[in-house]
Amino acid sequence: MKYTFDSRVRYSEVDHTGTMTVPNVINYFQDCSTFQSEDLGIGLKELREKRRGWLLASWQVEFVRAPKMGEKITVGTFAHGFKGFFGMRNFFMNDEAGNALAYANSMWFFMDTKKGRPTRPEAKDTALYGLEEPLEMEYKDRKIRLPEQTEEKEPFPVRRYHIDTNEHVNNAEYVQMAMEFLPRDLKVKELRVEYKLAAVLGDVIYPKVAVENQRSVVELCDKNGALYAVAEFS
Repeated sequence: MKYTFDSRVRYSEVDHTGTMTVPNVINYFQDCSTFQSEDLGIGLKELREKRRGWLLASWQVEFVRAPKMGEKITVGTFAHGFKGFFGMRNFFMNDEAGNALAYANSMWFFMDTKKGRPTRPEAKDTALYGLEEPLEMEYKDRKIRLPEQTEEKEPFPVRRYHIDTNEHVNNAEYVQMAMEFLPRDLKVKELRVEYKLAAVLGDVIYPKVAVENQRSVVELCDKNGALYAVAEFS
């Protein structure tokens, strides 16, 4: 089933141009799916008691127009498929007239948090969400092609403000980290993120950056080069 909530763009959500930042669009989408789960009675508390959780595997976000400070918006989400460990979910953000501001596809996997590995969700873990027809968009593979050459940047530690209720770096924080290595006024039309390994408090992130013809890629790695996440901005 589709789930929506209305909001208004806050001053704390915009950048120096007065428009919503890319990480805050991600935050709205994450909040929307979290609100739906809470309202259905299968939210954080219930999942924690069962030692289960939905963790994000990938984003594909398309940006039409950045909403302005004070603008009224509607944010929505719905599941459009479940297969094995995975759940697929669309998101959308519209302006007051119903015009698209951003929309997205995402892939999540169901985790046994006690054993630290994916597990198949039971019917009761998915049935309440229902299924809707997927949004009309170009669906790309969740695997991001890594650049052949990258430039290593200064490593930095994971801070307490990066951590969410899973005791991992929050999904949107990886996007914020990656954007620190892009030009300040880059107009992002598409964002793809692939999440590989959960970073925790005390870890150190080693960034690698590549700028190609139509995209910029930021790899966020551990000291041995293993990927925590990779983000592609087009």
